Amino acid sequence: MLELLFCSMLTILPDFLYRRYAQGKRLGREITFFTVWYELRYGIVGCVILTITLITLVFFFHPASTRVTSYFRTVPILPEGSGRVEEVYVGLREEVKAGQPLFTLDSRSQRAAVETAKRRVEEVEAASVLAQSDLAVAQGNLDAAIGAFNQAKEEYDTRAELRQRNPNAISERDVERLKITVDARQGAVDAAQAALENAEARIEVQLPAEKASALAQLAEAETALSKMTVYASVDGQLEQFALRPGDVVNPFMRPAGILIPSEAGRVGLQAGFGQLESQVIHKGMIGEVTCPAIALTIVPVVVTDIQSVIATGQVRPTDQLIDLSQNNPTGTMTVYLEALYPGGLDRLMPGANCIANLYSSFHEELQNPDLSTLQAVAYHGIDAIGFVHGLILRMQAVALPVKTLVLGGH
Repeated sequence: MLELLFCSMLTILPDFLYRRYAQGKRLGREITFFTVWYELRYGIVGCVILTITLITLVFFFHPASTRVTSYFRTVPILPEGSGRVEEVYVGLREEVKAGQPLFTLDSRSQRAAVETAKRRVEEVEAASVLAQSDLAVAQGNLDAAIGAFNQAKEEYDTRAELRQRNPNAISERDVERLKITVDARQGAVDAAQAALENAEARIEVQLPAEKASALAQLAEAETALSKMTVYASVDGQLEQFALRPGDVVNPFMRPAGILIPSEAGRVGLQAGFGQLESQVIHKGMIGEVTCPAIALTIVPVVVTDIQSVIATGQVRPTDQLIDLSQNNPTGTMTVYLEALYPGGLDRLMPGANCIANLYSSFHEELQNPDLSTLQAVAYHGIDAIGFVHGLILRMQAVALPVKTLVLGGH
């Protein structure tokens, strides 16, 4: 409507003034309801063409969108396993900090597992003390076996030397019996040496491995016990946290509540613009938004990022081929907006809807000395009609409370 009124001032009004004062035609006589369409035909046709052109230029170079929302993600409060609530540490809608305990599940079996793992560690440590005693016994057995072997070896050597010097002094049978005794004592030494090495291996290899395994089981049990207490993952506010001792919590069917992060939805806005407008929207583009949640307020914003894909073209593997005729071709381009000045969107509630305008600017192009006159006029005209779009946004900001409270019946 604003564009129509503006264009009529440039087309219909001059045509009427020419008919009235140059040709002497008056309203109600020559110019009536039935003849106005003929008398002012040039102005009317020019007004229609100029209005359509102006609206096209305004909405193409200065795109607008009513699909603007401050989306945010909530964090469901879920334990890693099912269980019955034993104790609750926070209230229904309490502000919490990251790492603050929220509630504890029944952990009797986990505590028993921790106690069993501790006893296993103590058992391995006690076995290490006994292994030291076994090592001392093995060392004593080895020393005794070596002494007996040396004694038998000396007696055998003496008898063998006497036998060699005087075969009639000692019988060959006695020498062979001593030889067998020496071999037996050597076997006893080898057995004692093996027992000593086994005791040393038990102390140096087996028991440390058993202790490490016991400590790992203890750590596993303590981890399972710690999972019985659910902590806040981020700073935020609890919602729908109506948990009480005795309730059963299931991570697949029944979450305990919802945690809304403190920064959720307060970084910026996400706006959906038409695919045709993707030719003019770019990072750093300046715009404005107005929201019902902060009525009668215009907030300057800037485009910080543009989603590189159109969501409607997403393909998910299924057992059926995609029929393109069933695809919605009117997908929008997602644009991320942030306040141009710090604190501009602080009063906006997360999840609020807004109306956004973006404005093209050819200021840098107009600084080019090689720019032609026609191009300069066109760039100045495009920048100037941004005022029309900004005025429309302000009219919408004023009309929003009336439309919502009066016409909407709320």
